[in-house]
Amino acid sequence: MRLGVAHHLGWAVAVTASSDHEVHDRRRIELVDSGLPAAPVHHVGGPHALHRPGAPVSLAAWPPGFPEDIAVQRRVPYESRADSVMYRQVLADAARRRGWAVHLYEAKSVEPDATRLLGARAHDVLHGPRATLGPPWSKDHRMALAATVLAGSAAP
Repeated sequence: MRLGVAHHLGWAVAVTASSDHEVHDRRRIELVDSGLPAAPVHHVGGPHALHRPGAPVSLAAWPPGFPEDIAVQRRVPYESRADSVMYRQVLADAARRRGWAVHLYEAKSVEPDATRLLGARAHDVLHGPRATLGPPWSKDHRMALAATVLAGSAAP
């Protein structure tokens, strides 16, 4: 099993798929507790939860060398990306602490890259779950599923 995540501010779409790309679960998950700001750069710490999926976990990559200091992240040009990067880093750290492999993907190219790997099966794999599972099956779901395809191709 593989878990692909397409994140947003305070929430994410998670898709769990088998090695043959069959979707076993899809859901919206909240990334912060209720009552807290959705932007993590505006609050400090707290417990972070991550359910027990299979491995690997696929997350959108963040810029290399992104500053870790919160005071720096709150300044331009980092402030507009800090929250998004923080979500991904927390999810990646939580997965690694559990011994799960973490695969990073490029959000802009994840679907085209998966399409190239899947070849003639691409449309059925990436769009088929809407017919079999019904709505919702959005771009976020396709992106998360495409990330599992790439993670499988990167696995040793």
